[in-house]
Amino acid sequence: MQSRQVSYILVLFIISFFMPACQKLPTDNTPEILIKNVNVIPMSQLKILRNQDVIIRHNKIHRIGKHQAGKNTELIDGTDKYLIPGLSEMHAHIPTPVDGSDDIVRETLFLYLSQGITTIRGMLGQAYHLELKKLIDQDQLLAPRVYTSSPSMNGNTIPTPEEAEAKVRQYKADGYDFLKIHPGITAATWDALEATAKEVDMDFAGHVPVEVGLHKAIDAGYRTVDHLDGFMEALVPPSSTTDPLQTSFFGYHLVDEVDPDMITAVVQKMKAAGVAVVPTHTLFTRWFSPADPAVQANESEMKYMSPKTRYSWVQSKSRITTDSTYTGAGWKKYTAIRDQILKEIYEQDVTILLGSDAPQVFNVSGFSIHHEMQDMSDAGMSNFDILKSGTSSVAAFFGTADHRGSISVGSDADLVLLNDNPLTDIRHAQQIAAVFINGKMITADEIASKLQTIAEKYRSEE
Repeated sequence: MQSRQVSYILVLFIISFFMPACQKLPTDNTPEILIKNVNVIPMSQLKILRNQDVIIRHNKIHRIGKHQAGKNTELIDGTDKYLIPGLSEMHAHIPTPVDGSDDIVRETLFLYLSQGITTIRGMLGQAYHLELKKLIDQDQLLAPRVYTSSPSMNGNTIPTPEEAEAKVRQYKADGYDFLKIHPGITAATWDALEATAKEVDMDFAGHVPVEVGLHKAIDAGYRTVDHLDGFMEALVPPSSTTDPLQTSFFGYHLVDEVDPDMITAVVQKMKAAGVAVVPTHTLFTRWFSPADPAVQANESEMKYMSPKTRYSWVQSKSRITTDSTYTGAGWKKYTAIRDQILKEIYEQDVTILLGSDAPQVFNVSGFSIHHEMQDMSDAGMSNFDILKSGTSSVAAFFGTADHRGSISVGSDADLVLLNDNPLTDIRHAQQIAAVFINGKMITADEIASKLQTIAEKYRSEE
């Protein structure tokens, strides 16, 4: 009874905050949208369908071909523009209200949308997110579609096998989409978590606790290994005198101990098991890089974060990069190994899913996904496969490929209209003319206006 009361209170709480936004959403009388003469990148194949007319009706793609505008048609000129499916952020974080205000929630969801992200996988769930997800699913809130994890499963939250079993059952009953794994879980506790999760049919994903290790994680059937976590430890040969169970920033202390010749076998095992990866490369090229944090804090997208957040990010990065074990040369070697791992994963056709871990240190929600795509390009992935990792591969992962992740008749109208071709340069994915979420359009002018409002708010706090 108490759980039902809490859930009911949460529903009322969220609806009261979001009702103004809900009232502004389009009604069933919204005219059809015609994107005229646009170049379509369907993502179901490596092909451009040039000079097409795309009709959006009742939140779906109604027709692709030539079409004349009617009296109840909103006409969008797509000449020389490119249409792609909406992108996904597969390692996202969604905040919760602060001091009774949901402003930060709204801002974060909009930042994702502003950069073409129409689906996010929340990686640190709370009960609030379950109710938020319901509002979005019911089309009562203009926001990316949300899949949400459970609260963190780590050494502190599940210290015993009994606690692990109880939490898995609870989170399954609560309705979370999957379990979020964090470090610190002991081997015995992991065994209980894994067994219970499989019994209740609940996936798990995220970090790889050191006592579990990458090989056991693969055998267990992780849905995704995020950050390439556990790889450095798995590449330490038995002859090494360094204990791979010692912890550091994602195995950085093992940079001189790993054997790159072991990468192929580990990736082969991952491929055979059907485990996907969310590399979050930008976490390491931005947070963990030698770049001056004071300079990064003044990058253009940082104006959409509060001064308090920017300050904490500078402090966080400074603590890491001023540690006695950290060197620029070591970072370069570490990053080169990560690139080699990602390249092998890519060449063996392991499922790669687009995610950047945002908002995280110097990763602004939405904007960081474009840093991630550039990092993927730098690591040797083709532009088509980079886009695939955030569109059709995500739909296949979630089992929604019949109506999401590609541009085809009958698919949900989650789309991004671009001013240039992202297949020739992945940076063109940032040149957004409009974003469509569930058939509702947000123009570039509307995006710019809202971003300016957010920036002005935080400028007043400086």
